[in-house]
Amino acid sequence: MDKTKQKNIYEALLRFFLSKQAEKPSRIFHPELDVYQTAKNESELRKAAVLLPITRPEDGSGSHLVLTVRSENLKSHAGQISLPGGTQEEQDEDSIATALRESEEEIGLASNHVEVIGRLGDLVLPSGFLITPIVGIINKNLNFVAQPQEVADIFQAPLELILDVTAYQKFTVPFEGKDRTVLEIHFEDYRIWGATAAILFHLANEIKNYENYSD
Repeated sequence: MDKTKQKNIYEALLRFFLSKQAEKPSRIFHPELDVYQTAKNESELRKAAVLLPITRPEDGSGSHLVLTVRSENLKSHAGQISLPGGTQEEQDEDSIATALRESEEEIGLASNHVEVIGRLGDLVLPSGFLITPIVGIINKNLNFVAQPQEVADIFQAPLELILDVTAYQKFTVPFEGKDRTVLEIHFEDYRIWGATAAILFHLANEIKNYENYSD
């Protein structure tokens, strides 16, 4: 992709989070509503937050999103692609604090290196979590350090791929005795699916719809 288009994609991201539309984020749903509806009552859900660390376009290169590969030793979602983040703790003032603290613990991304530009709507998971995605801008070429008990690998996917709604595909996965439809997107040898893909697809759609509406 040419440098002008890469810059335009990053600028579209910034325009969206400066808009009134971003001030009232809409709830993120799984593609199949049955999956969403298996969740517990919202008051019983455990709060969590994830960070979408997006690099500034510098030195003629485009923006990227930082993602992790979860450790195979974890009890849930072992080996899957994830955004840095985790469960809210008592000392966390809000979801932003949770996302920043967890990102520093998991990948060594210090909070003072993150410019938070907004948040997306919450995502309710059947596993009993209410996840709030926080979007932050970071400089390129930061040194990340994986927390080995939780993170097996850290990589960066191009923002132009992440925000391309046509790059996402649907597939079925068995859940509680039924085939459920979920999303996936591929980058090199990485397969991003499930909750992470749902969050990223939602962001891509929000920006696309805003750009089309504001044209």
